[in-house]
Amino acid sequence: MPQDGGPGTAGVDPEQLWLPPTEPRKGRRPSFSRAAITAAAVALADAEGLDAVTMRRVAAQVGAGVMSLYSYAPDKETLLELMVDHVSGELPTTGPLTGDWRADLKAMAHLQRALMLRHPWLPAVLMSTRRTLGPSALAFLERVLAALRPSGLDGAARLEVFAQLTGFVAGHVGYEVAQAAAVRSPDRGAAEARYLAAVAADGRHPELAAVLSAPGRPLTPEATFTRFLNRLVDGLDTDGRGY
Repeated sequence: MPQDGGPGTAGVDPEQLWLPPTEPRKGRRPSFSRAAITAAAVALADAEGLDAVTMRRVAAQVGAGVMSLYSYAPDKETLLELMVDHVSGELPTTGPLTGDWRADLKAMAHLQRALMLRHPWLPAVLMSTRRTLGPSALAFLERVLAALRPSGLDGAARLEVFAQLTGFVAGHVGYEVAQAAAVRSPDRGAAEARYLAAVAADGRHPELAAVLSAPGRPLTPEATFTRFLNRLVDGLDTDGRGY
């Protein structure tokens, strides 16, 4: 029986999910489209978080019976795959590349970050289990692989860089989202500052004390992300070692 399982609870067959059926669908014309159901699930997740996305809630959003949805998405894991690819369609995949592969890669990472901030549930889903590559995700992968062609990396290494970049962005944005939620507590930031000041003054952490007393860097989320991204991309080895 179909279940509302959480992320990573079941495997999804990418052939069945993404390839067109070999035989035409029989029976009555469907009352709903997979795209409409997926869009409703994305809207729920954006507004209320991933826990709000149940087959019952999605069915209510589109005005369908719960059981009728299972012909489009037999379980929540399949629905999550559809949601990821749906929002991946927001990533631009056309237009000229600069030829500077590091600059192009950084620009694409910023696009990924913006996408994940618009859909704060996305990092957790991407990090929960191995995901299939639907049409929209494949289009963005194709774009990244093309951007990496001037790097001289072989095909396997370019795929690894794509996975590394996406994992970095997802992990960083997940942290950003968690921090943003934490600072909404009015006393949290002040308490952390007092704690670190006390630790730095106890004499047992001289390295930390020196770091905390040094001139600060811009701490906006965008500036922090850019610094981390620069270290990652600028440090990629392209001379063949480690690949």
